[in-house]
Amino acid sequence: MIGISKLYCGTVEPSDALRYERKSSQLPSHLLQFSKDKKPVVVWNITRRCNLKCIHCYAHAKDQTFKNELSTEQGKVLLDDLAQFGSPVILFSGGEPTIRKDLPELAEYAVSKGMRAVISTNGTLISKEMARILKEIGLSYVGISIDGVEETNDRFRGVKGAFKAALKGIENCRDAGIKVGLRFTINKFNVNDISNIFKLLEDMEIPRACFYHLVYAGRGTEIIKEDLSLDETRSAVDLIMDHTKDLHDRGKPKEILTVDNHADGPYLYLRLLKENPEQAKKVLELLKMNEGNSSGIGIGCVSWDGEVHADQFWRHHSFGNIKDRPFSEIWTDTSEPLMKKLKEKKKHVMGRCSTCRWLDICAGNFRVRAEATGDLWMPDPACYLTDEEISL
Repeated sequence: MIGISKLYCGTVEPSDALRYERKSSQLPSHLLQFSKDKKPVVVWNITRRCNLKCIHCYAHAKDQTFKNELSTEQGKVLLDDLAQFGSPVILFSGGEPTIRKDLPELAEYAVSKGMRAVISTNGTLISKEMARILKEIGLSYVGISIDGVEETNDRFRGVKGAFKAALKGIENCRDAGIKVGLRFTINKFNVNDISNIFKLLEDMEIPRACFYHLVYAGRGTEIIKEDLSLDETRSAVDLIMDHTKDLHDRGKPKEILTVDNHADGPYLYLRLLKENPEQAKKVLELLKMNEGNSSGIGIGCVSWDGEVHADQFWRHHSFGNIKDRPFSEIWTDTSEPLMKKLKEKKKHVMGRCSTCRWLDICAGNFRVRAEATGDLWMPDPACYLTDEEISL
């Protein structure tokens, strides 16, 4: 996760994170990526059921009942363990999390244990009443997925009317006083809608947007050919930076992040080095605090059936099940070979990653994307930095 607005527009300084001693338990949510202890933010896919048919769904979600989901009580046991372990955030996802009727109960329980509870949703099922309930229980944030303007989004989401329903969900959250933001997965289908998304942020007064690079997992492996080329990715990141700066300069700042491609950090730094060398120094310090990809370290995932994964894209590899052992025990057990290697992944990356000058602030980018196209420890094929840019 790269904070474009934080870094490129200078809205965060290294001293902001140092003030809290970079402890996950003390840092406000917008600074969590700069924590030193990297206590895991946990994505809990509480259901595999979904009312949409997104072509890139990493969970292979379907509109049907699955019988192996964790019960409410099993979920509370998980939340007890996460809270004691020090996980600062629980992100309820799916499938579509709002389909589960006990979502408010589980989110309220997480908040009562001192965790920040957020949800990742397609937004189509968030009524005024649901938004009111989510506000009352203390939900911190709602991220709503929109992957383009109406026609593009509905094609991508596989259901006509999904765009309008998502906008209504955004309005309901905003009217209830819940912080809401957009989630946008970049690909060839929708890259030309990036500017329209920024217009939507401005028109609807939405304070935050995350632009996700495509990860080759779940149904995402079926559309690898629809990922951007390396040059197209550079252009898309440039466009996101340009729009972010424009809003900031016009006094209408938004919190903008890019997610799932840590090449964005060095790329932003190299651009800023030409434009504002003094700011670039601060950015480099913050990128070092961020430490790059955090799969198996600062982010983890629990599936609907209790299986524990390095992140939400690693469903093909489980480290264990929370019905057998607590998450905290599974997460710290480095006798599991892959878990051990992920926690020290910089030692194991190969190819040009192993000699890259940005390894300490990228950590080898996405291993699951490398695995999907060949070897787990070879370079991430979506790294768009040139050999000259990564040279020592």
